[in-house]
Amino acid sequence: MGFNLSSMVPFLLLLLQLAVTVAAAGDATTLTATPATITRSDQWITLRWSNLPSPSPLDYVALYSPPSSADLHYLGFLFLNASASWPTGAGTLLLPRLPDLRAPYQFRLFRSPPADTRLDQDHDPLPDARHRAAVSGDVRAEGNGSRPAQVHLAFADAPDEMRVLFVCGDAGDRAVRYGLLGLREEEWDEAPAEARTYERRQMCGYPANDIVGWRDPGFVFDAVMKRLQPGRRYFYKVGSDSGGWSEKYSFISRDIEANETIAFLFGDLGTYVPYNTYFRTPQESLSTVKWILRDLEVIGDRAALVSHIGDISYARGYAWLWDHFFEQIEPISSSTPYHVCIGNHEYDWPSQPWSPSWGANIYNGNDSGGECGIPYSIKFRMPGNSSLSTGTGAPDTHNLYYSFDAGVVHFVYMSTETDFTQGSAQHNFIKADLERVNRSRTPFIVFQGHRPMYTSSNGTKETAHREQMIQHVEQLFVKHNVTLALWGHIHKYERFCPMKNYQCLNTSSSFVYPGAPVHVVIGMSGQDRQPSWEARPDHPDVPIFPQPERSMYRGTEYGYTKLMATREKLTLVYIGNHDGQVHDMVEIFLYDNSMHVKLPPKVIWSYMGIASSVILSLLVGILAGFLVRRKRDSGRWIPIVNEEA
Repeated sequence: MGFNLSSMVPFLLLLLQLAVTVAAAGDATTLTATPATITRSDQWITLRWSNLPSPSPLDYVALYSPPSSADLHYLGFLFLNASASWPTGAGTLLLPRLPDLRAPYQFRLFRSPPADTRLDQDHDPLPDARHRAAVSGDVRAEGNGSRPAQVHLAFADAPDEMRVLFVCGDAGDRAVRYGLLGLREEEWDEAPAEARTYERRQMCGYPANDIVGWRDPGFVFDAVMKRLQPGRRYFYKVGSDSGGWSEKYSFISRDIEANETIAFLFGDLGTYVPYNTYFRTPQESLSTVKWILRDLEVIGDRAALVSHIGDISYARGYAWLWDHFFEQIEPISSSTPYHVCIGNHEYDWPSQPWSPSWGANIYNGNDSGGECGIPYSIKFRMPGNSSLSTGTGAPDTHNLYYSFDAGVVHFVYMSTETDFTQGSAQHNFIKADLERVNRSRTPFIVFQGHRPMYTSSNGTKETAHREQMIQHVEQLFVKHNVTLALWGHIHKYERFCPMKNYQCLNTSSSFVYPGAPVHVVIGMSGQDRQPSWEARPDHPDVPIFPQPERSMYRGTEYGYTKLMATREKLTLVYIGNHDGQVHDMVEIFLYDNSMHVKLPPKVIWSYMGIASSVILSLLVGILAGFLVRRKRDSGRWIPIVNEEA
C-alpha cells in the first residue's frame, strides 16, 4: 500500500494548530497574587505579571470581590506604570493588606482604555474593562469571613456599661468575653451579641442599590459589657469557639465621677484606599489616625473618648469603603469609645422625609450615594433611642441625637440633617436634656453637630440653614450655658469667639465663661475638598479674604482637636497633622484666676447677665468691689495659616 499524502493533510494541520497553541500558551500574559490567604500578620499582597506585549503606561490591574463580579464591577484599579519595570512587559506591585469583605478577592489585568473613555474627578481615565489580558487566582482572608473584624467601642446607656460592635460573614452565635487586668480568661464574664444587617433592596438610590456599588455588608454584632468598675482597664475579645475569636483588646471603663475629661474630636475624616476607585479618597485621614494613636499612647491609663461629628467614611454608596474605614480606625476604636453623629454624606438623598421650604437648596441631594442613613444606622449604635422612619420601608434611621456624661463634661450630639426646629422631637430632646444637666457634676457642656451654626466659609447656599440654627437652637445654648459648640462640614479649622446672635462676647483665647459658647469648626481631619473663605465687604477682591471680627483663628492645615477639662477649666487645642504640634488653643474658665477662689456654679451662670455686677458685689463684698473683669485682647487677630490663594 503506497503512502497517500493527501490523507495526512488534516492530521498535519491539527498538529500545526496544536503547536501554535502551545507556543502561544508559553508566551501568554500571566498575573499572580500572593499570599493566597491573608492573615492578620500579613501586611502586603504581591501582584506579579509577565509576558505583556507592547505595554502601555495606562495598562492596569483591577480588583474584584467577589470573584464572580463582572469586569466593569471592579472595586478599584492600579496602573502598572507604578512598577519601574513596566516597559519590559513584566513587573511587581505591592498592595497593603485589604479588609476582609467576607468573599475572596481576584485581580485582572487589562490593556489601556481608549482615549475617549470615562474620566474620574481628576480627569484621569477610568477603566473600561474591554481588553482583559490575564486573571489571578483568588485571595481570601483567613477564616473566610467567620472571624470578627471592624471592632469598635461606644458608651452604652448605663455608665457602668461599654458597647462593642464587630462584623462577621454569618449570623451564627457570637459573644464578648471580658475581664479586669489580672484575671485569667477563665474568670472573664461573657455577654451574647445580637446580629443585624441590611439588604440591597433597602438602599434608596444609585450606586448603593446597584450592583456596581453594592457588596454584602455581612452581619454587625452588638454586645454590651456590664457591671464595669469605673476607671479600670478591662481586657476583652469577641467571636465564638466555632467561628474564631478576635485578638485581645483593652479599654478604660467610663467614670462619670472623674475629675478630668479627655476627648479627641473632629469631623469629615473619610477613609483612604490604596488604589484608584470611583473618586479620590483622602490619604490625609491616615495621618489623623496616626497622631491620635500617638496621643492615646501618651495618656496611658487615663480614660478618653472620640467624637467624629458627621461625614464619616464617605462611602457614598460604594459599600466596601465602609470596610476600609472600620479597618482604618480599628486601632483607635477597639480601645477608645468612638462616637458619631450623622452628616449629609451619610443621609442626604432626594426623598428624605424632612424637606423644609427654606432647605430646598440644602437637603434633597444625593450626597449619601443612595445610602440614606441605613449603613450608618446599622454599623453604629450610640446611646439613647432616637430614630426616624425613612419612609421607604427600609430600617429606621438611628443615632440622630443623644447625650452622655464623661468625667466633668456633658456631651450632646444633634442631627443637622433632620428637623431641629421648635416643636420637633429633636428640639424637645435638646431642651429637656440641657435642663437636666447636673452642673455640680458636669460643669461643662460640649454640643456637637455636623453643619455649622457659624462659619466664615463662603458656602452661601447654606445661609438659610445657619439662620434656622441660630433662631431655633442658639437660644438653648445661651439659656443653659453651653460651653463649647463643635461643627464639621466645612473642611477647615476655624475658632470663633463666644457667640450670641452674631455678637462676639470676648476676643481672648483665655477667659472666664461669658454666657455663650465658643463655636469651633473642626471638619479638617481628612477630606480634601476645601471651600474658600467669604469676602469681607471692604476686601471683595482679595484672594485670601481677611478674617471677620468674629473669627479668632482659621487655617486649612489637616488635623484634629483635643479636649482636656478639669473642674475649673476646659481647654481645646488644634493639632496639625504636618507636625503633630498645637496650632491653636482656647481656655475657658469657670472663675477668674485672679480671685484665687472658686465661685459656685449658679453664681458663675448668673453674673454674666445684666445684673451680674450687683450679684457678685453682694457675694464677694462691697469692700472687694467688682473683682471679676472680662478679659479681652487688644483686637489683634492670630495670623491666618496655610491659606488657599
